[in-house]
Amino acid sequence: MLLDEKSHIFEIKFMAEKVHVHYWPPDTLKWSESLAQRVDQDLNENRERKRIIVKKEIIFIDNYEFRAIKKIGLTIPLFKKESTLVFEGKFEEFHAHIHITLRGENYLDIFNKLVEWRSRYFPDSILS
Repeated sequence: MLLDEKSHIFEIKFMAEKVHVHYWPPDTLKWSESLAQRVDQDLNENRERKRIIVKKEIIFIDNYEFRAIKKIGLTIPLFKKESTLVFEGKFEEFHAHIHITLRGENYLDIFNKLVEWRSRYFPDSILS
């Protein structure tokens, strides 16, 4: 993570073991069959680790750029060394619901950085 109060640079980089992206919410532009197949092939069914970059109000997953981020959830499941980032966002002109799972020794460090990022850029995602 890079955080510079002067230039306001904020970036978190990590590799995710699992990503799942699907069409949501139902009242938005429907995905074509070819788009759904491309997302499945590139992200959902591809078992290679995915490069994640979180920059202020944008999340990059490999070659996909998600904007209009909202409804951000962060969890740590019981009995597992992993954390999950869940959010809604847009890529190209399409809406999506995204789940990103990261595992490994640094999962807690990344989780804490994501909590800080969410608090700073998306305070409305935190319920009181």
